[in-house]
Amino acid sequence: MELIYCVEDDTSIRDIEIYTLRSTGYEATGFENGKAFFEAIRTRMPDLVILDIMLPDISGMEILTRLKKDPATLHLPVILASAKGTEFDKISGLDTGADDYLAKPFGMMEMVSRVRAVLRRSKPRTETLIRAGNIVINDATHEVIVNEESIELTLKEYSILKLLISNPHIVFTRDRLLNEIWGMDYDGETRTVDVHIRTLRTKLKEAGSCIETIRGVGYRYKDNHEKETV
Repeated sequence: MELIYCVEDDTSIRDIEIYTLRSTGYEATGFENGKAFFEAIRTRMPDLVILDIMLPDISGMEILTRLKKDPATLHLPVILASAKGTEFDKISGLDTGADDYLAKPFGMMEMVSRVRAVLRRSKPRTETLIRAGNIVINDATHEVIVNEESIELTLKEYSILKLLISNPHIVFTRDRLLNEIWGMDYDGETRTVDVHIRTLRTKLKEAGSCIETIRGVGYRYKDNHEKETV
């Protein structure tokens, strides 16, 4: 049974989130502030966090930043929940490392649906090595090796690389990448994809040239080496 932490200072909202999650098969615990949340994760790590942005002590964005800087919580899935539903707020949250964004007011069944989707995307699969050219991906440990050197990637960068390498020669539009990696339909600015691609290329060094830009369309993996899975 997956454990969900709900960080929400509004007692009524927090209680209904916990009730709904427990009613749909999850273990759920709530916290009214960031201090209580950080104390809890030192004792037990959850499978996912639903995180409100407006909190009384530490802002949700600051909590998210701290989670993504700590190797122990780097890959912990986070869904932001806030009355701030502007395009800028969504971009900021996703760029900081959030896996999804719920704009208040939201329905409880929508929340559960997004929780299921994020958990499904983040769940480790069977140990599989994917080789493409001089890049090796261990899908069980999320380790990426380039020219026998381990490369540290964020979860989003890893997911983009794996998606492109697993579908050689297929062109992915920015909108499709947002939908596949971030799990949301997005009709506005897509610069967040370009930022992640640029950072990914830098980390891959010479191997970064395998990610080809198709002008006016999107990106694809262009290496001619055959992908093999063992």
